[in-house]
Amino acid sequence: MALKTSIHDELPSVNLTPMIDVVFLLIVFFMVGTQFADDERHIDVALPSVGAAGNNASPPRRHTIEVLADGVVLLDGTALTLEQLRSHLRTQTANQRNTQVVVRADGRATHQQVAAVYAVVSQAGIKQLSIAVQADTPRLR
Repeated sequence: MALKTSIHDELPSVNLTPMIDVVFLLIVFFMVGTQFADDERHIDVALPSVGAAGNNASPPRRHTIEVLADGVVLLDGTALTLEQLRSHLRTQTANQRNTQVVVRADGRATHQQVAAVYAVVSQAGIKQLSIAVQADTPRLR
């Protein structure tokens, strides 16, 4: 068995040929894929027509009802009596079926005041009712 006697050993090298081949194939692949997407954009298609969309196509209207500590009821910032609130919500649901209501009640308001607002919302035919609350933050002792 012959042993190398030279002092100059070959340094290790990295063969970059396979990596260059892979990069070249990726470039070709993306160029061809981009060409297909461009061709599809120019296809002539006659889309069918439909009648006018109904009221359900519009996004739902969202109202905020606030019950203050003294019993005052605000609908989107406007003070109303319970009867005015009922008529306004009925008008709104007649125009748009998917009306949403969020009730924000002051923690000091009585349960009777809040329950009266819930009854008005229910009588107006609103099915999407949410109640806003605030999570307690942990206190350091």
